[in-house]
Amino acid sequence: MPCKCSHDYDTKLYVVNLHFFFLFLCVMGHLLIFSTRFSPESGRCLITSGYWVFFVVEGNGPLSSIYKALQVIDFYLGFILPCHPIFGMDWRYGTGLWSSETVSRDIGDRRQSVSRQPSFTLSEWTDAQEDLIDLDPVPQTPVFDIGTDTRTEGDAATLTVTPVGLQERRGSNVSLTLDMCTPGCTEPYGYGAQLSPRDQSAQEYLRQGTHILTPAMLHTRAMDDQSLQAEFYETPMNFVDPKEYNYPGLVRKNRYKTILPNTHSRVILKSQDEDDFLSTYINANYLKGYGGEECAYIATQGPTVNTVGDFWRMVWQERTPIIVMITNLEEKNEKCAEYWPEDTVTHEGVEITVVKVTQEDDYSLRVFTLKCGEEERTLRQYWYTSWPDQKTPDKAPPLLELVQEVERAREEAPPSSGPIIVHCSAGIGRTGCFIATSILCKQLRTEGVVDILRTTCQLRLDRGGMIQTCEQYQFVHHVLSLYEKQLSQTAEE
Repeated sequence: MPCKCSHDYDTKLYVVNLHFFFLFLCVMGHLLIFSTRFSPESGRCLITSGYWVFFVVEGNGPLSSIYKALQVIDFYLGFILPCHPIFGMDWRYGTGLWSSETVSRDIGDRRQSVSRQPSFTLSEWTDAQEDLIDLDPVPQTPVFDIGTDTRTEGDAATLTVTPVGLQERRGSNVSLTLDMCTPGCTEPYGYGAQLSPRDQSAQEYLRQGTHILTPAMLHTRAMDDQSLQAEFYETPMNFVDPKEYNYPGLVRKNRYKTILPNTHSRVILKSQDEDDFLSTYINANYLKGYGGEECAYIATQGPTVNTVGDFWRMVWQERTPIIVMITNLEEKNEKCAEYWPEDTVTHEGVEITVVKVTQEDDYSLRVFTLKCGEEERTLRQYWYTSWPDQKTPDKAPPLLELVQEVERAREEAPPSSGPIIVHCSAGIGRTGCFIATSILCKQLRTEGVVDILRTTCQLRLDRGGMIQTCEQYQFVHHVLSLYEKQLSQTAEE
């Protein structure tokens, strides 16, 4: 008569052997999946089914067998195949949850500059979240009572523009998700290339958009948050596709990878080798002034340590009489390199000497002499420091006073002088507000009306993203409303 304990031992040994047999099948099944690139999900189902059959044969119920099969595989593979990348996949076992995730790779496309120059995406930030381009992601200001970000219809009777796709609106997540630029491809498409229907619609909007405001309408409009939001979000930003600048090494010349100069209006630096694109490139655009004046302004990024020389080349080449700087050197992160000297320095053959420094309440004024060869010029730099990071100014009068001071200085400049250079960090937000305010003040004095939408559209045709946030758009209205009241008060006196 066979011994019962011997029979029980053989049974247990049989069960243990079956466990290891199915474990072996499980491991081999996954190796087979890796080598043949079959679906991992189907492999798991096949292996789990085998264990399920095993537990059913043991006498367990169907649901109980499934639970036990998953537990056994999860337990064993937690030791056999710990969580680590295999063939580029991350297989997570021993956690009760099976998943595969593509292992992220750092492509190493980083700035070589000492300057901190993050890329910007809302879905996957690669550096500091707070450094959204000078894009001031959630600006706040006591000047306006900003409500929720609702989309309302504009005044159909006064707007002469057509709706555009959601991707072109500043308020959409799509337009905020700025992709990485990968250098080293073919020549850019250039201005005049064939546009998609969406791009054509955006260009048509920017060329035709207009909303003329009388003084009474301006005062009312400045306080109408919802109407301004609707108008702002309907206006295309006109950002440049990074694919238009696929040149090796160009990444070192841009403070932000996705804020690039529109091709048709970009400033081209003179170079001995005109075929060397990098030697002619600077992240800057010519902008029209009041009445369509060509090249009245240059909007550019805050220089980086890699582009200080290029910046001074542009200043000399364009015969610039005035620089307006609207950013601090650091605002949580570096926003602009200190491109001027304490005393004297030479960049690209141009000798820059500080003559005088004057400190006003809201800005400082530096007067330079520039000398190249036998020619000598005078340059003024207005450094506006009362525009806080990620906000609009607390008060409108200081900005308005600076605009008027710059206009007076331009009138005193030699007739041969070139464009005024305006920059913040990215060269689109605060820069756009200043230039728009300057143009619209002239329009209000000359015509008695303003067309803020038309001016915004024109600026964005020349450099994408000008006047970057809805709060900034409202602030421009507020400043113009204040200026009109000043003009009316002066006229009455």
